[in-house]
Amino acid sequence: MRWAGPLAILIGAAGCVQVTAPDKPIEINLNVNVKQEVLVKLQRDAQEIIDQNPELFPK
Repeated sequence: MRWAGPLAILIGAAGCVQVTAPDKPIEINLNVNVKQEVLVKLQRDAQEIIDQNPELFPK
C-alpha cells in the first residue's frame, strides 16, 4: 500500500515526456589522424623509385 502513492505519481508523470527532433541536423566531429598512412605510402613509393633507379641515388 505504501508504494501505491509514489507509483501513481510515476505513472502520471510518464505521460508528460515529449521527444522532438532537433531543428538542426546532428553534427558529429571526428578527429581522425591519417598522417601515418600517408607517410607509409610515401615511404613505399620513394623506396620503389630508389630501387628502380639505383644510379640516381648512390649509397
